[in-house]
Amino acid sequence: MKSILFFNNKGGVGKTTVVYHIAWMLSELKIKTIAVDLDPQSNLTSMFLTSERLEEIYANNLPITILDAISPIVSGNPYNSVHVEILNDYLGLLLGNLSLSIFEDKLSDAWLKSLDGDIYSFRVLSIFNTIINDASNQFEAEIVLIDVGPNLGAINRAVAMSSDYIVVPVSSDLFSLQGIKNLGQTLTKWKKDWSWRKEKQPQAVSFEIPSKKSIPIGYIVLQYSAIQSRPVKSHLRPADRIPFYFSQYVLDTEAEISSVEQDSYCIAMLKHYRSLAPMSMESHKPIFLLKPADGAIGSHFHAVQKSYEEFKALTQNILGRLK
Repeated sequence: MKSILFFNNKGGVGKTTVVYHIAWMLSELKIKTIAVDLDPQSNLTSMFLTSERLEEIYANNLPITILDAISPIVSGNPYNSVHVEILNDYLGLLLGNLSLSIFEDKLSDAWLKSLDGDIYSFRVLSIFNTIINDASNQFEAEIVLIDVGPNLGAINRAVAMSSDYIVVPVSSDLFSLQGIKNLGQTLTKWKKDWSWRKEKQPQAVSFEIPSKKSIPIGYIVLQYSAIQSRPVKSHLRPADRIPFYFSQYVLDTEAEISSVEQDSYCIAMLKHYRSLAPMSMESHKPIFLLKPADGAIGSHFHAVQKSYEEFKALTQNILGRLK
């Protein structure tokens, strides 16, 4: 099993949407996949599930969200196996919860106390690793995709330390460049701090303490405007600074590429699909699976066909970067 975290502390770049589409494309390729919603906003969950299913779960407080697997650990009780919502034979979902943010303080406290080798603190910090392993074993998943909120808080720190790989979704604007810088500098510090803590980990624990490498494998430029399949120049100006920022701050190397289109760490550049997006939300389908019955007719139908090839290429590119 390989876990991939999609992470940028700059919000509004389309991160959740791209996780949703990659998850669906992996299932199209018959690769067993679990999508994990660890953004307290729970937008990924609402994209996958119908309004009827959402009402059934959240109005009735069914104990099947990811928080229901976390709460026993926080309370010092035995771990309860996490619920995997089965969407089809190749796609599962770990449901988000709006109250997940209350777990931030517990994680922050555990981060400090783990320096003393406190076993409870390590158990709390390892909870996402425990949940991901449990879910992947239940579903026999090959790939786990993780969506988190746009911040550098305690939840995202614990999730990053429990992830094999990191993909950075960005948009071609100056604020995304700052987001790349913040993420890279923070991720470096998190890894160093976690390494110190693991030296103090207690012996003979009954749970697995994360030892993931959290390797950044590239970035995806989202929602650029295009003319004849070429990005508009006004969008490329900030985008062409992404290779420098990604290399210097995330990879800690010197960038030798001046164009985003030539950068090997650019996984894909995805355009804004405009009117197809609301159709996708309404039908609870990815853009590339929209049918004429969903409103994808005429030019929309051709755009759907093209989007299938674009998301397939993007997904295969990501798979090719996993070691």
